[in-house]
Amino acid sequence: MKGLVLEGGAMRGMFTCGVLDVFMEQGITFDGAIGVSAGATFGCNLKSKQIGRAIRYNLRFAKDPRYCSFRSLLKTGDLYNADFCYRQLPDELDIFDRKTFRENPLEFYLVVTDIESGEPVYFKMKDGEAAELEWMRASASMPLVSKPVCIDGHKYLDGGISDSIPLKYFEKIGYDKNVVILTQPRNYRKKKSRIQFLMKLLLAKYPELYKAMKNRPEAYNEQTAYVFEQESKGSAFVICPEESLGISRTEDNVDELKRVYELGRKTAEAKLEEVKLFLFS
Repeated sequence: MKGLVLEGGAMRGMFTCGVLDVFMEQGITFDGAIGVSAGATFGCNLKSKQIGRAIRYNLRFAKDPRYCSFRSLLKTGDLYNADFCYRQLPDELDIFDRKTFRENPLEFYLVVTDIESGEPVYFKMKDGEAAELEWMRASASMPLVSKPVCIDGHKYLDGGISDSIPLKYFEKIGYDKNVVILTQPRNYRKKKSRIQFLMKLLLAKYPELYKAMKNRPEAYNEQTAYVFEQESKGSAFVICPEESLGISRTEDNVDELKRVYELGRKTAEAKLEEVKLFLFS
């Protein structure tokens, strides 16, 4: 089966949006996709077949304090305002096409992190309704600037904490030919956090979550090594920027958002024939 694996990275995800829009415009389809954090929130538009939606609403609301602001963080506990992002935006301001999402046979998964165990949880979305958007919100809820999302008695945060690039999971459930979209260049290696002491202090109630965050650099670097190993074996195809995107995780400069989106488009266009050959030969 043909799979698509989408790394997160907050506004680095504009690169992913550019790639996905080119894929949709060119009619490149997959049997399934799995997104982490921004890879989930932006990647869902692949299943709803909404070309340009992610870049459109990000440009429109980039500087809107209802979307992302420290005011929202102080008022609600979430840097990205939950009500605005997961109710007003998809229901009223830039409608999320749930009908197409339901009818599209592409299977769409996302990753969250259980804050009690520090382990990843994988969720398959089916209808994109409000209850499922809570899973998406959890996948993109960055630690320290988001409240844990409570679903069915469990608390979750950003899927990138525990499984940033879920290629192994997708292979495990049967996807044997995978395109992997990374938002960091090939030579990127994650380093230890400079705020490790602060994390330990603030996450004292959740020792397994802290452990996962502490070990994330090593785990991430192992995952990227595995991705490139699978690429060398011919079972994965990697699309990533050639150099660091140089964009803030919470970027609100529309020119920067456009720049990274266009870079994603150009990268996809340059790789288009190779991607088709990989997927359909």
